[in-house]
Parts: sequence; C-alpha cells; structure tokens
Amino acid sequence: MTRLLAALLDTADPAPFAVVRREHEPTLDVLVGDVVDVDRLADIPLDGAEVLALVPFRQVRERGFVAHDDGAPLRCLVVRERETIGLDEAIGLLPEHPLAVDDLDVDVSDADYAARVRRVIEEEIGRGEGANFVIRREFTGRIEASAAHAVLGWLRALLEHEAGAYWTFAVHTPGLSAVGATPERHVSSIGGVVSMNPISGTFRHLAGPPADDELIAFLGDVKEREELVMVVDEELKMMSAVCPDGGRIRGPFLKRMSRLTHTEYLLEGRSDLDPREVLRRTMFAPTVTGSPMGNACTVIARHESTARGYYAGVLARFTPTAGGYDLDAPILIRTAYVDGDGRVRVPVGATLVRHSDPLGEVAETHAKAAGVLTALGAIPRASVTGARGTNPPPVAGGDARGADRIATLLDSRNDHLASFWSTPQAAHPSRGATALVIDAGDDFTTMLAHQLRHLGVAARVVPWNEAVPEASDDLVVFGPGPGDPRNETDPRIARLRELMVERLQSGAPLLAVCLSHQVLATVAGLPITPLPTPRQGVQLDVDLFGEPASIGFYNTFSATAADRSITPRLGLEVASDAATGVVHALRGPCVASVQGHLESVLSPDGLTTLSRLLDGLLVPEEDLTTYGVRSRTPR
Repeated sequence: MTRLLAALLDTADPAPFAVVRREHEPTLDVLVGDVVDVDRLADIPLDGAEVLALVPFRQVRERGFVAHDDGAPLRCLVVRERETIGLDEAIGLLPEHPLAVDDLDVDVSDADYAARVRRVIEEEIGRGEGANFVIRREFTGRIEASAAHAVLGWLRALLEHEAGAYWTFAVHTPGLSAVGATPERHVSSIGGVVSMNPISGTFRHLAGPPADDELIAFLGDVKEREELVMVVDEELKMMSAVCPDGGRIRGPFLKRMSRLTHTEYLLEGRSDLDPREVLRRTMFAPTVTGSPMGNACTVIARHESTARGYYAGVLARFTPTAGGYDLDAPILIRTAYVDGDGRVRVPVGATLVRHSDPLGEVAETHAKAAGVLTALGAIPRASVTGARGTNPPPVAGGDARGADRIATLLDSRNDHLASFWSTPQAAHPSRGATALVIDAGDDFTTMLAHQLRHLGVAARVVPWNEAVPEASDDLVVFGPGPGDPRNETDPRIARLRELMVERLQSGAPLLAVCLSHQVLATVAGLPITPLPTPRQGVQLDVDLFGEPASIGFYNTFSATAADRSITPRLGLEVASDAATGVVHALRGPCVASVQGHLESVLSPDGLTTLSRLLDGLLVPEEDLTTYGVRSRTPR
C-alpha cells in the first residue's frame, strides 16, 4: 500500500508529514500526524503515540549553555497514521525532476570564513578556551513552489544519489520543512542500550571514489586522527553521565558517502533513563559544537553572529515499546531548510583544531554542502555517485593489498588508546572512601568520577559554583576546565583557588587535574606561561616521579620548574620535562596533581596512574602521624 505517500503527492497542501529511510533498510516509513510545539525536552508528549521531534540548537540552554535565541520551536509531529513502503517503489512515486533552488548565495564569504577560522585558532584555542570548535556558514537560496512538494522531490534525489547516510528524510510542518541525508547518529536508546556514533575526519573526493593511496594518506593525517579522538573523548563524557557503566568504544570504521569519506567510532552503554533525559544530557554532539561543550557554545555565540536554527540539533524519533519508548536521534547536518516564504538554507560547519588550515576548512564546508546542494539542483551533479543510495561507492580500487593496508591503519589507531574504554571493566573492591569531584567547566569530570568509582571510591560531581570548602569527603578532586589559570578576575578561577586553599589548610587529601593543577601550581608559587604550541588532544610519554606514563594532554598553559625541585610554597615535589621545565605533576603529603587527563581515551596509562595516586592520597587515618602530615597553610 502506498496510500499515504500518494496522498501527500496529490494534495496541494498536505498534512504535516515525515518520510524517513534509515541506513541499510530497504524501506521507508511515511508518518502523518499533528504538530505540537513544546518548551522543553521533558514536555515531548510520550503518551502512547509515536513522536518525531525537531530539536533546535537553542534547546542547549536546557543544560545551562549559551545560544543565540531565534525562537525556533521544539516541534513535535505526533503520528496518527503511518505506512512502510519499499525503497524502489517510493523512488518511483516521488517527483522525478525536483525543483531547482534559485539565487544561490552564501552568508559568509570564503575570505571572511577563512579569517574567522584564523581568529578561532588564535583567540580561542590559542588562549586555552578549548580543544576544538565547529563554526558554521550557510548557503542560501529560494523557491517559489510548495515547500512540501519541494522536499519530497529533493528526497528522491538524495535517495538516488547519496550514499552512506544514517537517515535520509523529508519533514514538512507549517512554516518549516526540511530534507537531508545526515551521516551521523547522535544518540539512540534502544531496549536500554545507549549508542553514540561520533564521526570526524573528512576526506573529500568530489570527482569519484578515492584511490587506495589517497585514502591511506588521509588515514595517516595527524590532524584528522586527533580530531576524531577528541570528539570520542567528548562523547565518552556524555556516556559517563548517562550510563552507570560508562561507555565502551568500538572501531574505528570508515563512513563512506558519495563525495566524502569520514572516520567514526561507535560508543555503547546501558541506561534506564527516560529517553528524553538521555537526549537532554547529551545535547549536543561535539562533532558539531566542539569541546569542552559548555565553552564551545560560548565560542560559537561569539563567532557566529546569527542563531543556528536546527543546525547541530537533532531529529529525534520516539517509538513506543512494551516497556516505554525507544529513541533514535540523528544529528541535523547535511540538511536543507525551507521556511514559509520559500527561503532555503543549507548550513554547514568545519571542525577547527590547532593545526587547521583556514583554506582547507573553507573547502571542507563546500564539500559538506555539495551533496545537499546537488540534490537541490543548485550545483551540477557529479558523474560518479552511489546507485539509489543502497550501497556506498567503493572506497578503493579493488586492490586487496590496499584494502588490507587500510584495515591495518584503522586498527592501529587503537594501539595507543586507553583499553579501559574498549574492554570490559571489572570493578575493584571498595576502598571505603568518598570523593567530591569539582567540575571546573569540563565534563571530563564525569569520566574521572566513573574511573574513581571503578577503583572503589564513591565519587560525586558538583559544579565549581556549588562546591563548599567544608566538604567532609575523604578526597576532593579539583577537575579540569577551559581558560587562563592566571586570570583571577574570572569568578571560576577565583573560586577554585579559594576552595583549594581551604582544602590545603584542612590537611585533608586533594587531587588537582589540568586547569586545577595549574591553579595549585600558582598557589605553590610556580610561574604559569602559555605553551609555544597548545597541546590539545596530544599524547605524550612523560616521567611522573620515576614512573613512565603515556598520558593525553589538553592544555594551552603550563607551570614551569626544574624536575625534582621543591615549590617555593607548600613544599611540593615537581615532576617536569628535563629539557623544557614544563611541569607534569606535583606531589606532597595528602596532595597530588597532574597536568594530563588520566581519564582520557588518549591515556593508556591513566587508570594505573590514578590508582597509584589514590594509594598515596588515601592513607589510613592511623598512619597519618607516621607520614608526618600537618596542615599546610599557603603563604
């Protein structure tokens, strides 16, 4: 039966609808229903009917993050009729000659976008505001015909010629229509299994499938490799907040599309949270925002002069089950939007990291927009594309040795990553201790707390502005965060220092990580300076008081002192690079700090190092006099 789709095509002003094809499925779902706009994710009406929700980027304010507010509604299609039809049958029904978009333009010129890239690298990444940021631009145009019929015609073009999309879809509601072929699942919660699918690293092959040597060169590119690992770290933070057992990583894999090839990982864990809460805690994907997430939103607001609308939001499908609802939510990228006046927008973005080439990022935005713009008839179609979207184009030329080299290169990416996040985690016996983890503006604290629990410490996380100096926990962990540790006019930095001084005076155990390690270093009298090159998403082999460790670093600033020297105040021992004096760690009675991120997927020795630090910090009370521990009053 094709009753619903045929009716949509035959009606001048059809009822609100969605047509969805999920990856690898030989069918499409046609959904027709009623539109309900709600204020919050928790208000999405899960009352027994299937619901498809368009979640705008401004919804990120539910997590307390900054976003330009354009009033884009959190729009729900409450489904009252549905049908499933075969892919070939649907393509045969959809308009064969889709409407072309006129007056193609771009809101930010190539030159201006390149300049914006340079500013973000210099002023944001270069000043410690984060590891990576996604900045968007928009291709624009207009149509004179019905938006409903336009998106159905463009849907056919995407189904026929785009490959490798996670969802290919068209949605029509009053005043807002969208069509896209998004490659990336943001989050799903199916039967209690939560999955995220970070995709990063982009290889452009606009003229056809790449040769083996080209793909191998892409897989060996440092910038592309680091870009993917950074977003895996960021999504593991979210998984640790949603899943009691954290997340396991699988991959990496190749994501093959008609003009682009990406690299991706799959993250999985279990959760019994309401799917709306899963979605709220994971707003939004670092692959379209940056990291750390909160600061990335602030940087986006500084460098994007207009609101994002639905770009980087999600299209969330809630399907009723016997036990509640399943959730499947792809990211709204590679998508075109049509408003009630016929204005068309195709927003795209590039991930900016410390080695980004501004002109290369400009080219990446053009490549990402190409598939959708081609479907819209705004640019000519390339001669080589996937057939009817059923199979991706070949990645290589068929050379078995080349394919083996590609598989080996992909597998080798995990050789230097932390196995903790990819293997089963057998919990350690309880240490009978509690830890307060202070979130200094980076959700790495969720991963750190997860590892502490794994090591037998009952850990809880509180924001820096809610932490109190009289905490009675056996251990206080001062977490990582963005920013300049020297800036005491920053309320966050000032509060961290105040809390740290109080804890030091109490003589109770304290561990400081990354930014908080730098704050501790200033309290201890060490100078802090910017690094010659930011270490954002860099793995280094360091010596921590005679113990070699491979650790991931995300820092722009560093304390400096001679290795094994003693700090001017507090009397802490220094572990630093012998050649540069860059401080890796500090230690003293009931005090320890590390510059690197022990919890990062980039830290294969992170868990062992954290366990060793806990052994030194959580000294039984009866042994304190043996160690000569006294309160240390900073001067």
